[in-house]
Amino acid sequence: MKNIFQSFYGRLSLIFLFLLLVLGTVQIVFTAHTWSNYYREADQRLNLNLAADMAREIEPLLQDSAAIGSIGNTIHYIMVLNPKIEIYVLDEQGKILAFFADPNKKVKSKYVNLKPVQTFLGDHFTIPILGDDPRHPGTQKPFSAASLKIGKKLNGYLYVILGGEQYDSAFDTIRENYITKTLAGGLLVTLFFTGLIGLILFFWLTRPLRRMKEVVQKFEQGQFQQRVKLKGKDEMGKLGATFNSMAQTIVYNMEQLKEADQQRRQLIANISHDLRTPLASICGYSETIQIKDNTLSKEERQKYLQVIHDTASKMEELVEQLLDLSKLDARQVKPQMEPFSIKDLIYDVLMKFKPQADKSGIKIEIDVPDGLPQVYADIGLIERVLSNLVDNALRYTPSGGSVTIGAIQNNDQIEIKVRDTGSGIPQKDIPHIFDRFFRIEKSRGTITGGTGLGLAIVKKILEIHNSSIFVNSAVNAGSTFLFNLAVWAQKA
Repeated sequence: MKNIFQSFYGRLSLIFLFLLLVLGTVQIVFTAHTWSNYYREADQRLNLNLAADMAREIEPLLQDSAAIGSIGNTIHYIMVLNPKIEIYVLDEQGKILAFFADPNKKVKSKYVNLKPVQTFLGDHFTIPILGDDPRHPGTQKPFSAASLKIGKKLNGYLYVILGGEQYDSAFDTIRENYITKTLAGGLLVTLFFTGLIGLILFFWLTRPLRRMKEVVQKFEQGQFQQRVKLKGKDEMGKLGATFNSMAQTIVYNMEQLKEADQQRRQLIANISHDLRTPLASICGYSETIQIKDNTLSKEERQKYLQVIHDTASKMEELVEQLLDLSKLDARQVKPQMEPFSIKDLIYDVLMKFKPQADKSGIKIEIDVPDGLPQVYADIGLIERVLSNLVDNALRYTPSGGSVTIGAIQNNDQIEIKVRDTGSGIPQKDIPHIFDRFFRIEKSRGTITGGTGLGLAIVKKILEIHNSSIFVNSAVNAGSTFLFNLAVWAQKA
């Protein structure tokens, strides 16, 4: 039972039943009050001329102002016929000159406010109109009133309370025994059926939430294939769709983290291997120099030192690439945007790699038309992109092949290509070549000694330029890398 009240369905049901009880109680009070006002209005309309009719009967008996007491028998007869009324004779100031009611009850007020009486005797008033009850000061009751001539000099009023104390006593008894019981019975019936129907509806409406809770709990326990099966365009359906989308994103991110962790482990293994080999070479040649210090010729010493220098340079390059990639990942590199000629930059990169290409027997050339507009980018970072792409192309292009750097305008973009006639990339590896921890383990990779970080750096640099890099490649058919840069829009 405790768990039921702790559930959303239980709390919702309790709130519903509480509100139903409060509204039912308010309805009883409101209905009883409305019924009382209705009865007062109906009674006042029915007895609107009662005081005037009585005044015509008793006014001839009041030829002398001292004869007020002589009308007692007539008044008593009228009250026998209508026991719910109380009759008062007032002077011009509203002072009570006489009253006719239960003699055992005292009149507690000496005056009656004449303003409601004068309104009643006027031409326009709204029923019900209430006046003072002399026996209960501060209480307002419906009445009937009429002007009354008392003697020859005194003008007054006949003031008739339509609901006297006897009526109030009888009405309270009826209200307690009939009205209250009837309304209370109706409330109980309403509460039972409305509450029962409401609880059933709430149980049905909250069923999707219970199902969703079960799915979320299973998902939390590691059953990541769990999904909410809710249909519809209401809030429940949208909530279920949102959870499914979130779950899919979480699963995807977990898979990405697993893949990234695997790639990280692979990278560490690759870097460890790449560092271990040159370190072993450096240590070996250093020990050789130390051991054969006295027997080495100048040429041999110089050769060993050159090997040590070249090996250390490769290690330095690898470390720099790792540092650059980490800065790009952390968004610590801010591009210094400026307009420049992409054709001039391509020529500079060509001259930089021409000696290496000539040494490898590879033809390197450019394919850039005249009149290209300037691009708007960081010239140093774009030079790094082109250098990495050209260096990558030269590594995987055999002797006798060619590498071409091209550019062409495409609307407000300059499309830049680096094309080679190398061995190409297997289709299954293309989606991963830009991953920062991915490295193709093939014989050509070990021959060239590449670390697999160059393309990852290219991708990150282009990302901070709001650009992307694409590749078209096939085995033994070469590769083409291409990206776009924005044209510099000169201000008029």
